[in-house]
Amino acid sequence: MVVQENPVFLFVGQDSLSKAKLLDTIKRGFLKKETQAFNEDILYARDLTLHSLQEKLLFLPLKSQKRLVVVKDTERLKEEVKHFLLAYAKKPHARVVLVLDFESFNPKEEFNRQIARHARAYRFKEQQQIDAFSLHRHIALKHSAAALTILNQLLERGEKPEKILGGLRYAWEREAASPPQKKNTLKALLHCDIDIKTGRLKPAFALEKCVVSLCSLKKSLG
Repeated sequence: MVVQENPVFLFVGQDSLSKAKLLDTIKRGFLKKETQAFNEDILYARDLTLHSLQEKLLFLPLKSQKRLVVVKDTERLKEEVKHFLLAYAKKPHARVVLVLDFESFNPKEEFNRQIARHARAYRFKEQQQIDAFSLHRHIALKHSAAALTILNQLLERGEKPEKILGGLRYAWEREAASPPQKKNTLKALLHCDIDIKTGRLKPAFALEKCVVSLCSLKKSLG
């Protein structure tokens, strides 16, 4: 692949392996291997301040024509940083290659829509959104293994057990089901809530037990 002379790139999607391969191609196209480590900055949007970004973009390349600045999780940028980037992308520094890496990208958002006009965009595979409702869908489909995987991902991501349980209850209250089925489902959710609040079971184990019970309940009533 030949990288074109374009100082601003957008990476959109969650395929980290493909992103890494393209980033390596960009590095080979713009940076000298022997000084690459001195001419590359990886920044994370959540902790990125306007001053820090401006500082990185103003650094001069070391024994190279270009520097590379990568901003990860661009969708989490602070508003003042977004405003600066919109202005910067219209007249980027010739010596800086800027990569804005989005995990999720809503083309209707003003910042995303505007920045895409001044950048070369690459789209990668996007994963299905993981939340309590996707967990509910897999339980409803009797996919116990997939449901447990999603549950573990939610917990690893820092979601509170009470919030996950509340999401499941909300989803089932809105579901069309027979009165006996709803009664037994909500009963299982209530038992899980009691297990968590009384400390009878660790929250993660209580939720795993609830997910397995709900999948079994669906099978017996389906």
